[in-house]
Amino acid sequence: MERGAPRRIDEQTRDWICVIARCDPRFLSRPFSCWSLTKLRDYLIAAGHVTTISVETVRRILHERGISWQTTKTWKASTDPDFTSKMRRILDLYDHPPADGRVLCVDEFGPLNLQARPGRAWRGVGHPVRLRATYRRDQGVRHMIAALDLATGKLRYRIRDRKRSREFLSFLKTLRRRWPDQHLYLILDNFSPHKHPEVRSWCAANQVDLVFLPTYASWLNWIEAEFAAVRYFALNGTDHRTHAEQDTAIGAYIRWRNQHARPKTGFAIRSKIRHTDYPFKAA
Repeated sequence: MERGAPRRIDEQTRDWICVIARCDPRFLSRPFSCWSLTKLRDYLIAAGHVTTISVETVRRILHERGISWQTTKTWKASTDPDFTSKMRRILDLYDHPPADGRVLCVDEFGPLNLQARPGRAWRGVGHPVRLRATYRRDQGVRHMIAALDLATGKLRYRIRDRKRSREFLSFLKTLRRRWPDQHLYLILDNFSPHKHPEVRSWCAANQVDLVFLPTYASWLNWIEAEFAAVRYFALNGTDHRTHAEQDTAIGAYIRWRNQHARPKTGFAIRSKIRHTDYPFKAA
């Protein structure tokens, strides 16, 4: 025996509500780019799909049919004619690190300016933390360059005032000293200092291979996920007043992270990029 009041909105109407919710309101002559629950409810009534309905009922119907409020994201296709070969080489380095060397993912992080950064934390209800608004930032910026060692999962980094080829080459020399007897394979993007003639010449003479990402494919660099963690745990919710203070906070987090690091394996194992029929020019 069924219990509870019978549904006043039949299944066909519920289907229509979900179809309309996924539509651009402008296609239905409404002058806004997205639906709020209230606007959607008002449209359903005005268009005669229902005689009356509450906002909560609209929300519940959408939830039952697997429709949720989601953020729109952007994407960019790679225009690199060698996208396929470059991506496959990088994935092969991730999956089968060469026995004669070490694979490192290298990139810059920043700019590191001084500002109050929004973040999240556990607080009592109704007692949010407030940070100052920073309209003037006149203390300049700094930049971090880092390398993710896949064999150990540890980050090696430097923070400098500039990010020219000079600073990049100096960082590469610290990596060379760290592993003097191993061939280094560096996965990195197409930032111009990475391709400076002096950098290329030094790398060729010192057993360092520069493995460049396809254009518009920074997501292939494993270090990007680590940078997201640095931003989340070391910077979000902070309001550092000096660069020394901010540099110290970043360094403290990275030292803690390195103490708990593990070798990096299994990059994007279940991703569509692993499929043989993946459209290799779509990022």
